[in-house]
Amino acid sequence: MEDEDKIKACVLKYYKPEQLDGIKLIGGRAIVTLVNAAEDQKLTNALKTDIAALDGITKVSVIYTAAKSFGGLKEPEDMWQIRGVKKIIAVASGKGGVGKSTTAVNLALALADQNKKVALFDADIYGPSVPTMLGYEGIAPYSMDGHTFEPFDYMSIKSMSVGTLIDKSQPLIWRGAKACGALQQLLCDTNWGDIDIMVIDMPPGTGDIQITLSQKVRMDGAVIVSTPQDIALIDAVKGINMFKRVNVPILGVIENMSYYICEHCGHRADIFGHAGAQKTAEAMGETFLGEIPLHYAIRENADNGTPIVFAEPESPYTEAYETIAKKIIAKL
Repeated sequence: MEDEDKIKACVLKYYKPEQLDGIKLIGGRAIVTLVNAAEDQKLTNALKTDIAALDGITKVSVIYTAAKSFGGLKEPEDMWQIRGVKKIIAVASGKGGVGKSTTAVNLALALADQNKKVALFDADIYGPSVPTMLGYEGIAPYSMDGHTFEPFDYMSIKSMSVGTLIDKSQPLIWRGAKACGALQQLLCDTNWGDIDIMVIDMPPGTGDIQITLSQKVRMDGAVIVSTPQDIALIDAVKGINMFKRVNVPILGVIENMSYYICEHCGHRADIFGHAGAQKTAEAMGETFLGEIPLHYAIRENADNGTPIVFAEPESPYTEAYETIAKKIIAKL
């Protein structure tokens, strides 16, 4: 608490008290979150210098966030109606490249292994990869009545992806409103049937599409995926704070690409750092759901359309996903 008071004193030299949204200490790293404050590089550098001069501080991160106003909004009257789905969870990340979609697909399969009827919706509109991972890339969605879609039914889960509507070789140049409209149509006009848990693979980041989905869909919780790397963890904190502001509970944090075990000598290498996601989750008062190792079998099976949970059900990698799935079911 004394350290936080010293950091707070540094912040108040440059910003108003109401602009200080939070201070987190993770080991020797200080994370300061400012709300509704102008992003001034000169002030940021000065603040970082002051905090770094404090005893025990080795790294300083300053995060600027939008005002809290949308977090206090009443539930919109025009919530999207997704028929037949009991629980909805988002799998999200603060940045791309952390294996969010691979995690979402394997987590959906692991939830199905727990005798749950599961749907997977690919909302990663600028990089949809679910069709590739589940083996129906290049197949257009089917409609029996010309008004609604039939979900793809692969590997014991039902799924739908915006990637089925576009050519994967062409960039998708849609503004937020058009992108959200396409997602609403796919989500609400797909005949999901009776579903216990829907997993939504969110786009990376904390932009307009993510906020719209969080406000328009009655989500029962969000799972944040990060690597142990510092730069990924900073963005993971942003993701956690975004969901909190729109009143979506955080189910927990998953550390992906957590470590690598050499198959020849058994040596463990913490390529991206060690336990960063766990420490971040604990510092923010959130649940740490578990570690997923870095291994070529996970990547290779995802690329081949046979996710590791489906292809190698007895592997330790599948066990890791299923352990996390059980924790999520318990929290739901």
